[in-house]
Amino acid sequence: MIAVDVRNLQKTYRVYRKREGLRASIRGLFKREYQAVNAVAGVSFSIDQGEMVAFLGPNGAGKTTTLKLLSGLIYPTGGEATVLGYVPWKREIAYRRRFALVMGQKNQLWWDLPAQESFSLHKEIYCIDPADFDRRLDELTGLLEVRKLVGQPVRELSLGERMRMELIAALLHRPDLLLLDEPTIGLDVVSQRKVQDFLKFYQADQKLTVLLTSHYMKDVQALCRRAIIINEGEIKHDGSLAEIVDRFSTYKVIELLFSGEARPEGLDRFGEVFDESFPRAKIKVPRTQVPEILAALLSQYSLEDVGVHDRPLEEAIAEMFTATRSATVEPAAAGVNH
Repeated sequence: MIAVDVRNLQKTYRVYRKREGLRASIRGLFKREYQAVNAVAGVSFSIDQGEMVAFLGPNGAGKTTTLKLLSGLIYPTGGEATVLGYVPWKREIAYRRRFALVMGQKNQLWWDLPAQESFSLHKEIYCIDPADFDRRLDELTGLLEVRKLVGQPVRELSLGERMRMELIAALLHRPDLLLLDEPTIGLDVVSQRKVQDFLKFYQADQKLTVLLTSHYMKDVQALCRRAIIINEGEIKHDGSLAEIVDRFSTYKVIELLFSGEARPEGLDRFGEVFDESFPRAKIKVPRTQVPEILAALLSQYSLEDVGVHDRPLEEAIAEMFTATRSATVEPAAAGVNH
């Protein structure tokens, strides 16, 4: 069953364009110039019920705007979307009871009050049965290891503890859809791991549908098999994480551990040596030439260990964005030459 169905969704903002200089500023008081900015430029995708999908892209790509559209916080300029059978921007009460939005840079908890007070407010807002509320709160605080902290004012909690409290508040009413916008931003490694482990377990246990945005690729690799990549308001990729590396990475990394005391020479003949700290070295080599280069290295050097790795996911995605920008610029440049 499809939980999220988006068809040619668009959001355009009308932005005031201010000119430099006093005279232009005065003229702007009487006649303003505006320009259209496409935050989302006709995206289409669907997400099955119980699926966890990464929604990736650079800053300003349209990720957060899309989440706001799906949560009904803003209205689209064009296109259609149904989420759990509802049109999000109609903001029906029945729909609002079935999803939750967590934004890593914004708080929904009362800053000066203990988290348990905000949880009690959520119980009333969502009309949660008292027995169910107590059971869910006990379960979630136990899973996230914050049971002893619910009586402490939110402002006294660490950033990682606050984010875990935010997740509890979002999940108390047992939503069918969870929209996560940068849930681990600014967290330390330990807190990131705790949030990741919880989300992985809870999503699988509850068959929860999750759409996750993150600039932290370890979140994505730990939680998601599928990624939708958006750039300049348009979908550039929709498929598995492995396909991203296959499609957009031009090289692999060969990691070498040399035996003996003699430092190797001539490694740069085989590729780009980017990390050499004897007795270890890493070489970037074209993906299509890995077998022959590996055979040549094994025949010419005394090696204790060899490893072949795909390029890091974040680097492959960055290369994809660079290629996209180049493809956009080149036709314009060609037009100038003509």
